[in-house]
Amino acid sequence: MQLMRVGPAGRERPAVRDGEGVIRDITSLTDDIDGAFLADDGIAQVRAALEAGTLPALPGAEELRVGAPVARPSAVLCVGQNYAAHAAESGSEPPTAPIIFFKHPNTVVGPYDDVLIPPGAEKVDWEVELAIVIGSRASYLQNTEDAARHIAGYAVSHDVSERAYQLDVSGGQWSKGKSCETFNPLGPWLVPADDLPEGPQALNLRSRVNGEDRQNSSTADMIFGAHELVRHLSHYLTLEPGDIINTGTPQGVALSGRFPYLEAGDVVELDIDHLGHQRQLLRDTRTA
Repeated sequence: MQLMRVGPAGRERPAVRDGEGVIRDITSLTDDIDGAFLADDGIAQVRAALEAGTLPALPGAEELRVGAPVARPSAVLCVGQNYAAHAAESGSEPPTAPIIFFKHPNTVVGPYDDVLIPPGAEKVDWEVELAIVIGSRASYLQNTEDAARHIAGYAVSHDVSERAYQLDVSGGQWSKGKSCETFNPLGPWLVPADDLPEGPQALNLRSRVNGEDRQNSSTADMIFGAHELVRHLSHYLTLEPGDIINTGTPQGVALSGRFPYLEAGDVVELDIDHLGHQRQLLRDTRTA
C-alpha cells in the first residue's frame, strides 16, 4: 500500500496506490494525508477499505502531478553525518550522538517538481535520504520498540543543500544551507511501516546526476537507526503526527570533492527500495 497526493500544487487530493498499481481515491475517508489523518488511525482505515474493495479508481490519475505524500508537516528534522563514510568524506569523525538540524517545512515539494537554485548559489548538492514520517505524538520514549510504534511510515527524501550557505557565508549554521525554496522533494509515496518486509534498516538507496551514479548504499550502514533516532529525538522535543525526519545521507555527494556541484539544467534521480523513485530538473530562480 502506497499513500500519495496527486494534483496541482496546493490543491492535491489524497489517494492510495494498491498492489496492482491502480491509484484509488480516498477522499471518502479523508480530505488530506496530514498529521490529523495519521493520528486518527487513517492508514488502518484505508487498508480496510482497500481490502473491502470500496475505493474507486481515480480517473486520469496517471496524468496528474504527484505531490509530497504528507501535507503541511509541522517540522522537518534532519540528521547530519549519519553514515560513517559520508562523515569521512565531509572531513569529520563519525558522531557519537545524532547531529540534529532543521529545514523549514515549506521546503517540502513533490518528487518530480523542479529544484530552484537560489540567487548567488555556488555549491548546490544532492542527498538521497530515508524519511521517517511520525504517526502519533511522542515524547520521552524509553526504548526503540516504543519508538517504532510512533512511526507511520517511510518515504524517499531529497535533502538538497547549498554548501556555501551551510558552511561558509552563514558561519556554519547548517539550516541556512538547507531551507531554500524547493529544497526537500518528498515521495512519491508514504509506505506504511508495516509494509516494509525487512524494516527500515535493509533498504538500498541510490542517486544519479545526469544519468551517472553518485550514491549507492544501504540504510544498514546508518550509525543511528530509524527507531533509535525517534527515541533519541523524543527526549529533546515532542514529535507530532506528520513530522518528517530526514535520517542522513550516504557517501557520494559533491562535498566530497569527487563530483561537480549542481547547475541549472542538471537532472537528479533518487530511489530507495520499496519507496519509489524521484526525478528533479535543476532550474535557476531567475527562470522559474
